[in-house]
Amino acid sequence: MRRAYAIAALSVLALALPAAAETWTAYTAPNDKGLQWSLDSDYSYRDAGTGRVVVMTAVGKVGASPRMGPSGPGAADGVGFVYALDCKSKNFVPMGGYSPKKPLEISGTWRRAVPKTSDAADDAALMRQACTNSAALPTK
Repeated sequence: MRRAYAIAALSVLALALPAAAETWTAYTAPNDKGLQWSLDSDYSYRDAGTGRVVVMTAVGKVGASPRMGPSGPGAADGVGFVYALDCKSKNFVPMGGYSPKKPLEISGTWRRAVPKTSDAADDAALMRQACTNSAALPTK
């Protein structure tokens, strides 16, 4: 009987996994090497403790066959970062990063970290994309 419950639970989990696919939205134009940054709209949320918008980003190679990324943590082509953005102050806190050789690890002290500002075009593009309609994001 236990085996039947285990098989049923694994079957439900296997069916649910494809439904949890990422929805990547590009926020930069491809650079001269064909790399383009995107954010995962399904991962984005507003942090209840800080009010910051939390986003997962990833880089992908446009035009590669098969297209390389963006993919999330644990994928063979997954390379990216997680940031907490302050849309009003236009600053951010890096929370963690990931690559095929390094699983995603979120810093336990990110809420106390000193926010960073940047004049980089990629950072400004991320702010514009992530902060548009950020009031509609779920709070966690």
